[in-house]
Amino acid sequence: MENQLKGKKVAIVVANGFEEVELTKPLEALREAGATVDIISPEEKSVRAWAETDWGKDYPVDKNIKDVIAQDYDALVLPGGVMNPDHLRTNDRVIAFVIGFFDDSKPIAAICHGPWTLIETGELDGRKMTSFKSLKTDLENAGALWVDEEVVTDNGLVTSRTPKDLPAFCKKMIEEIAEGRHDQRGNSAKRGGVHQLG
Repeated sequence: MENQLKGKKVAIVVANGFEEVELTKPLEALREAGATVDIISPEEKSVRAWAETDWGKDYPVDKNIKDVIAQDYDALVLPGGVMNPDHLRTNDRVIAFVIGFFDDSKPIAAICHGPWTLIETGELDGRKMTSFKSLKTDLENAGALWVDEEVVTDNGLVTSRTPKDLPAFCKKMIEEIAEGRHDQRGNSAKRGGVHQLG
């Protein structure tokens, strides 16, 4: 996988309470594949992980969400953890940033509770996805076709269920990012425009 993603720039977006291993394993895989990776957050300097049953380490934030646009990146990764996406999905800047990846048909990878944030984009109608099982009804209500599989890919959208799926998730994530843009956006292709907040 070395240099498979050379020249690619990837955004990992997290808030406090992200599941630690769901950031560290994809981050490690992306860097090993040659990608440049920014940890982006609504937090200013550092963001705190959740490590299974208690708070984990603090991780430095490379860029604040208010200072980035989707056009600066080739792909997006959304780790899970229950608290993390619950914070992200109520942040207008985060949602505008995520929508930018759909608008540009760029790869998006979300694991566990990470797909929760994607619901707020209105872009999941007709998309085949998986997630942590408690999100099944939420995703189906958003129009997604939910399946119970370790990794699911739908035109550049990669999803997995739990940390146990991380090996398959990371492998497929890198494959999709290496492929680049995926032009088909399913039923939401008619949406368009630039989503930026000043």
